[in-house]
Amino acid sequence: MATATAIPPQPKPSRAAQAPTEVTVTDPALVRRAVKAAALGNAMEWFDFGVYSYIAVTLGKVFFPSGNPTAQLLSTFGAFAAAFLVRPLGGMVFGPLGDRVGRQKVLALTMIMMATGTFAIGLIPSYATIGVGAPLLLLAARLVQGFSTGGEYAGASTFIAEYAPDKRRGFFGSWLEFGTLAGYIGGAGLVTLMTALLSSHDLVAWGWRIPFLIAGPMGIIGLYLRMRLEETPAFAAEVEKAEASRPKVPLREMVAGQWKPLLLCMGLVLVFNVTDYMLLSYMPSYLTSELKYDETHGLLVVLGVMALMMIVQPFAGALTDRIGRRPVIAAGCAGFLLLSVPALLLIRQGSLLAVALGMGALGLLLVCFTASMPAALPALFPTRVRYGSLSIGFNVSVSLFGGTTPLVVTALIGATGNMMMPAYYMMAAAVVGGFAVWRMSECAGRPLPGSAPAVESR
Repeated sequence: MATATAIPPQPKPSRAAQAPTEVTVTDPALVRRAVKAAALGNAMEWFDFGVYSYIAVTLGKVFFPSGNPTAQLLSTFGAFAAAFLVRPLGGMVFGPLGDRVGRQKVLALTMIMMATGTFAIGLIPSYATIGVGAPLLLLAARLVQGFSTGGEYAGASTFIAEYAPDKRRGFFGSWLEFGTLAGYIGGAGLVTLMTALLSSHDLVAWGWRIPFLIAGPMGIIGLYLRMRLEETPAFAAEVEKAEASRPKVPLREMVAGQWKPLLLCMGLVLVFNVTDYMLLSYMPSYLTSELKYDETHGLLVVLGVMALMMIVQPFAGALTDRIGRRPVIAAGCAGFLLLSVPALLLIRQGSLLAVALGMGALGLLLVCFTASMPAALPALFPTRVRYGSLSIGFNVSVSLFGGTTPLVVTALIGATGNMMMPAYYMMAAAVVGGFAVWRMSECAGRPLPGSAPAVESR
C-alpha cells in the first residue's frame, strides 16, 4: 500500500535547505497491480481496434446491404470513425469526473463501458435478419466505445504516473503502451488466424462474432483488477487537503486556466498519434493497395514490427528515467524528420527485406514516443486538474489529427498523385512535435506538479 510518510525536520535547517515535510513511499506490489490494471484497459481498446480494422470487409457484408464492396467498406469505416467524433465528449465528461470523484472509480466505469460496447457488437443480428436496425445498433455500440475511450488513456496514464515512484515513472508508464501493442497484436492476429481457418461463408455467418465476444471475459478480468486497487496517493492527498470530497473544478479552468500546457499536450499528442496511426493503421493498407502485397503478408510485417516495439518498449521507458523524457522525444522527432523519406523509399522498393527494414526503422522511432508519453503527458498538469485537462487535450488532438491520418493521407495521395505523402505528413508532424518538446520542461526524476515526492523506500 502506498503511504504518505511525514519526515521530521532536521535541527536548525536553513530556509532554503528545508526538505519537503511529506513524501509518498510506494508499495512495489501495489504499483505493479496498478500498471497491470491500467494497461489491460488500453489493451482492450486496441484489441477492438485491431479486430475492427482487419475484419472490416466481413463486417461490411454483414451490416451493409450494398452490392458494392467499396461502399460496404466505406460504410464500415464510417461507423469506425464515428467513435473518434465522440472521444472528446467522453474526455470532457470522464476527465473532470476523475478529478472530482477519483481516478479508480472512473477507470472502473470506462472499463465496463468499453467491454459492454465491444461485447454488444458480437451480439448484433445481421442486416439480413433485422434490416436497417443492424447498422444502427453497430453505430450505437461504436459510440459507446468511443465515448468510454475518451476517458481511458488519460485516466490510465494518470493512474500509473501518480502511483509510480518519481525515478521510475518512465519505466512503469511504458507498460501502458506495451498493453496497446499487445492488444493490437492479439486482435489482428486472431482475425488473421480465423481468416486462415474458416471459410468465407463461416466467417460471414458466425465467425466474425468470436473476437468481439472475447471482450466480455477480458472486461470482467480488467474490472476485477481495477476494483481491487485503492485511489492514487496523489489524489488521496489532494482530497485530504480539501478536508472533504473534491470540489468541482469548472471546465473553463481545465482549459483556459491550463492553456499553455494544454497546447503543449496537443502538440506532443499530434506527433505521437500521427506517426502511430500512420504505422499501425495506414501502412497495412498502403502495402496492399500501393505495393500490391497480399493482405496476410502485409499484416504479418506490421505484426512483426509491433512485436519488435514490445521488446524494446520497457528498456526505452527506463532510458527516459535515466536521461530524461525531452531527449528521447526530441530524438524521435528528429528521426521522423530525417528518416521518413528514406524509410518510405525502402518500403516502396518492395522486397520483403527492404519493407521490413523501412517499417522497423519507423517502429523504433515510434518507440521514442510510446515509451515517453505516458510519463510526460500527466506531468504537464497539476493534480487538481490532471485527469480533466489531459483528457481534453489528448482526445481533441487524437480526434483532429491522429484518427484522421489514414483518411487525410489517402486524400493527399489522390489529389497530388505523390506516393511519398505519408513521409511528408510524418515530417510535418515531427516539426510540430519538435516545437512542443522544445517548449516543455524536463520532468524525469521529479515529483508531479502539485504532488509530494514519491520514492520506492524510506
